Amino acid sequence: MNHQPGRRRILCAALSTLTLASTLPAMAWAQADYPARPVTLVVSFPPGSGADTTARIYAKRLQEITKQSFVVENRPGGESFIAAQAVARAKPDGYTLFFSSNALTLHPALFKRLPYDPVGDFAPVALASRGTNVIVVATGSPYKNFGDLVSAAKKQPNAVTFGAGGQGYRVYVELLAESVGVKFQDVPYKGAGPALMDAAAGVVDFSIGDPSAVASLVKGGKLRALAVAADKRHPMLPEVPTGRELGAPAFEIYSWTALYAPAKTPQPVIEKLAGWMRMANNNPETAAAMEKLGIEVFSGGPDDLRRFQATETERWKRTVARAGIQPAE
Repeated sequence: MNHQPGRRRILCAALSTLTLASTLPAMAWAQADYPARPVTLVVSFPPGSGADTTARIYAKRLQEITKQSFVVENRPGGESFIAAQAVARAKPDGYTLFFSSNALTLHPALFKRLPYDPVGDFAPVALASRGTNVIVVATGSPYKNFGDLVSAAKKQPNAVTFGAGGQGYRVYVELLAESVGVKFQDVPYKGAGPALMDAAAGVVDFSIGDPSAVASLVKGGKLRALAVAADKRHPMLPEVPTGRELGAPAFEIYSWTALYAPAKTPQPVIEKLAGWMRMANNNPETAAAMEKLGIEVFSGGPDDLRRFQATETERWKRTVARAGIQPAE
């Protein structure tokens, strides 16, 4: 009887075991030594944007904590697809991360097909920040308060116009319309800035923007703020009531940021990053830096982010469906 095949199988098994045994310590060592080189935070917005500035606050804090460089890389354009795909395709070793925003929860509602999987392609790490939005009209507008705006829209459905600085803003205003039972007519713009300028000029009846963008225009007498889409008044505009105070409790809209890693990133790396993000969020300097931007710390670990992403995704899918918005191809 020829025993050679049996001996060959035993030898191959032994070699496989030795290879695995030699690889595992190396992998474990790489994770224990993480980060051993600079880490890249990919942002889907250009330099100087709110998300970019927030990412740089965290990059600085993470660098202070780990004594290793955290570098912000801007990959704007393509509806945030470019940045998302770059991270989804990156090696899952913790050295390329996605400092993401609302796109991961809005995209599934606004597009029939995506070039990436918002859930399957990423490993949640931590929530970072959130900021709200403010409804504004021109100072010479006949709408002196939120009630005037809603009353006009009820009398003439689709007659009151709003400047939508992108598809996301359109969905936000649809949530407002749904919460008060009216219909507005959207006027699309390429960016919140032009939409706010036309609202100030009276070209459109109203628009929405983040407090840091509208506060100076309000204080300069070019815009009047009617409502804050949050659960509490904003420190930059303390005199402006919330949607909840005005009878629209469902009108809470936050622009948020969070940290993700590529799917299959080792759990020890995820846990390290989550712990460092928790330290960054608890640092008073982080809160102080964000306050200047009109935003706030929004803490939460991997499980919190996973649940938050799922809830927000379903929320926007329902809003888009009820508004009759057709997702793009």
